[in-house]
Amino acid sequence: MKKRSNLKVMLRLSKLVAPLSGFMVLAVAMGIAGNLCASFITVLGGYAVLDIMNVPVTISVTVAFVLAVVFAVLRGILRYAEQSCNHYIAFKLLALIRDKVFRALRKLCPAKLEGRDKGDLISVITSDIELLEVFYAHTISPAIIAFVFCLILVVFISTFNIILGMIALIAYISVGIIIPVAVSKTSGKNGEKFRKESGELSSFVLDSLYGVDELIQYDCGDERIEKMNKMTDSLSKTEKKQKSLSGRNIAITNTIIFVFDIVMLLVGAYLYSILAVNLAGVIIPTLALMSSFGPAVALANLGSTLQNTFAAGNRVLDILDEIPVVSEISGKKDIAFTGAKAENVTFSYGNETILKNVSVDIPKKSVVGIIGKSGSGKSTLLKLFMRFWQTDSGKISISDTSVDEINTENLRDLESYVTQDTHLFHDSIKNNLKIAKLDATDEEIINACKKASVHDFIMSLPNGYDTMVGELGDTLSGGEKQRIGLARAFLHDAPFMLLDEPTSNLDSLNESVILKSLNEEREDRTVVLVSHRQSTMRIADRVYSVENGRTS
Repeated sequence: MKKRSNLKVMLRLSKLVAPLSGFMVLAVAMGIAGNLCASFITVLGGYAVLDIMNVPVTISVTVAFVLAVVFAVLRGILRYAEQSCNHYIAFKLLALIRDKVFRALRKLCPAKLEGRDKGDLISVITSDIELLEVFYAHTISPAIIAFVFCLILVVFISTFNIILGMIALIAYISVGIIIPVAVSKTSGKNGEKFRKESGELSSFVLDSLYGVDELIQYDCGDERIEKMNKMTDSLSKTEKKQKSLSGRNIAITNTIIFVFDIVMLLVGAYLYSILAVNLAGVIIPTLALMSSFGPAVALANLGSTLQNTFAAGNRVLDILDEIPVVSEISGKKDIAFTGAKAENVTFSYGNETILKNVSVDIPKKSVVGIIGKSGSGKSTLLKLFMRFWQTDSGKISISDTSVDEINTENLRDLESYVTQDTHLFHDSIKNNLKIAKLDATDEEIINACKKASVHDFIMSLPNGYDTMVGELGDTLSGGEKQRIGLARAFLHDAPFMLLDEPTSNLDSLNESVILKSLNEEREDRTVVLVSHRQSTMRIADRVYSVENGRTS
């Protein structure tokens, strides 16, 4: 994770408010007005008492009572309006951030996300982004409100005596700035540690759900639960430290407020004794100070909470700042498919060379087979044709045009890619198929499924194509999922089909049906078949063998 200071994180997150600056100004204005109303209700009480005592004041008891009622009503209205604005801004921005994060993930996929901890990613796009609500709803405008409000109160108290005004200024700085900064530094990396442990726990739980069958089979559930409990205990300890720090922060804040209230009263009394102020100059500034710490206390209480928020913001910014391995291409002239080639391609993953000087020629309307042992680089070659990764050297081309010069959207329209493991969403079979073509008709879907030898199976289900696929696709067998993946490829209707072990989970009968369908598609499609099965290669016009990253 990239290290950023809290200030940098705060500035980056604050820039996102720009589109909603009008609502932010409105929230701040109503917040300042609302807090002034709340504070001056107490001050008006002081004026009323002084008037009853026949101390000369500018506001009578009657006027004070009427204004107090008006301010009380306004306070409720303004507080509601301020919170509505702040939460509208917060939730609007959370939607904006989620959109930015998903766009970033789409650009990073698959190269930068392959092998990345999926549970941790889920934690970022759910709880981490959700935690930013604290920053947008309870930090930005409250900080501005506190600054302007405290400045107004300092000026008001200073009209009685400049010394009293300086005491108020020092009190606000102590409570609103010094304490939050000190608490933030004291908490150290607790917030970052909490977010990290939370992500690790999410990942562990997700991993356990994926592998629940294996855990039951090998009777190692107890060990898994024990490890989960240890992770939960560690997370609880980190959270306990944060809450302890938060409680200490509240105690220190309240103590300092009490001290400054006493100081204000004593200094006011001293100034009264030397005739520097009258009785109103003692009572009103003291009441004003005592009733005005609300906005500053709100900032003080954020000291420990913001550590979590900044840690979450840092993790979100990591995704937004991540540079994709390949960038989307646009603005080029679209091309039609006339064949594909790999010329002297070398590709390394980390320090491991996967392919070395590989050349493959794929003429239009042909079926080309690629065989080889597991780990020889067969699947990697298909991903390079999809431009999921960049070659280290050599050239991948389609229609004699480098894939680096083809519009990404055009490239996706030209290619259908079926992986070894078909992912099915928790939705109906029909909607899972329509991912390949959103506007597909029922007739097109049925024809694609017949080619993939899965139509009869689907029709045997209780609700046919409207049958819901279970969580993680577990209600279907590996072969059934694989055939639905093939049906997607047929439905996509691309001229260039890249099939990675398309029949690995199928019996010989279903394999024959699918190979026959592929053979019949020769006039419309070019097919690359990756497989370790010799039987799959019987329809291939030519076969390349990949061994140790080389072709023969």
